[in-house]
Order: sequence, then C-alpha cells, then structure tokens
Amino acid sequence: MTEFLRLGVNIDHVATVRNARGVGYPDPVRAALVAAEAGADGITAHLREDRRHITDDDIARLVAELTIPLNLEMAATEEMLAIALRHRPHAACIVPEKREERTTEGGLDAAGMHNHLAPMVSALQDAGIRVSLFVEPAARQIDAALRLGAPVIELHTGAYAEMTGDARTAELQRLIDAAALAAKNGIEVHAGHGLTVDNVAPIAAIPQLRELNIGHSLIADAIFLGLGDAVRAMRAAMDVAR
Repeated sequence: MTEFLRLGVNIDHVATVRNARGVGYPDPVRAALVAAEAGADGITAHLREDRRHITDDDIARLVAELTIPLNLEMAATEEMLAIALRHRPHAACIVPEKREERTTEGGLDAAGMHNHLAPMVSALQDAGIRVSLFVEPAARQIDAALRLGAPVIELHTGAYAEMTGDARTAELQRLIDAAALAAKNGIEVHAGHGLTVDNVAPIAAIPQLRELNIGHSLIADAIFLGLGDAVRAMRAAMDVAR
C-alpha cells in the first residue's frame, strides 16, 4: 500500500500581498486556517532575515493558533536559531538565503557548511524540533544530511519545475534517485519549490516522498479559485498521482 503524501501549504505570499500596501490584510494566519480547513496537513512559513513577507508576529500567532504542524523555514543564522528555539515550531527547515534573491534559488550546501550547521541541527533537535535540510538531489548532500544527523531532507524541485522535455525527464530521474538513496539511509524525504497542479504528478508519484511543500502556485490559483478550492485541487492532483 502506498503511503499517504502530506501537503504543506506555504503562506509566505499572502504576507507579500499584505506588505505591499502596509496594511493588516490579507492575513497569512487566516490563510493558514483556511488551508487547514481545506485539507492541508501542515503550514510552512519562511521568516526571512529582511522580513520581506512573514513577520515575527506572524510566527507567534501561527504557533498559538494552528492545530496542524508549523514548518518554519529559516536561514542558518544565530538570530533565526534563537527565534526557532523561542517558538518551538513542529519543524524547522534550514534553507539557503540571499538578500538579493526573489525566491530561494537552490539547495543548501549541507556538505560545505557541515561545521556551521552541526551545532544548529543539534540545538534544534534537543528542543524537540524536527530538523529538515533543503538540498539539491545529489548524493553528496544526502551524505552530509546523514552525517549531520538530520532526520529529514526536502529536495529542491525548482530546476525540475523550470525545465521542459528531456531536461525535465533527466532532472526527475535525479529526484527519484535521491529520494530512494535518502530513504534507504533512513532519512524522511520531502520535496518542494515551483510545484503546480500541472507539474506535480510526476513528483507526487515518487514513492519515497512523504510531504510536498507548495506555496506560490497555490496563492496564485487562489486569486481565481479561492484558497480553499486551490488547496483541494492540489490535494486531488497529488492523490491521483499517488
């Protein structure tokens, strides 16, 4: 029997719209509650160093109001570590972050950052927070996650989402191979970035995946469908593929 594939809904871009006008709406916490009601299994929020969308207050309210798990995406900085340890979300996904990027541009170099990441991974785990590393589908990065003792990796699907034809087929195979390698070594495997209702099926069909984290396309679809129906449509697409 194929295991259930969880859907994590990223609400960052609800906050992007709110912050564009400097007003209190739309409220990302309300969006999280709507997504939960529509069938989301978890909520993801990225508290960036420059606070371009999600704010510290959003995180505090999400922790207080959610009844489903919160996955805090965070840069590997002492400031973000302190915030994670203060709020203690269900999970913390360590991601690369550059001030000048529009969105996350690739996976974390867990192999090259081992000595920097090791104490952070330990501190988060000691606080009872499930640690995930957002990485490229490469054996070197999976080995690094294993050496760091991270129980979860999230595979970066951005390249897959941007490619077409044979290039996409090759990138999909990289993701399939990486998921199999990680699961074989006891690491739980998630995936995300750039996934849409139209391209999610081949990713959702990878049997080792346990969770997809999807944001931008859901918020974009919500403009036309409403957030609840956008989440339900994604859930249906994932279930059919599974």
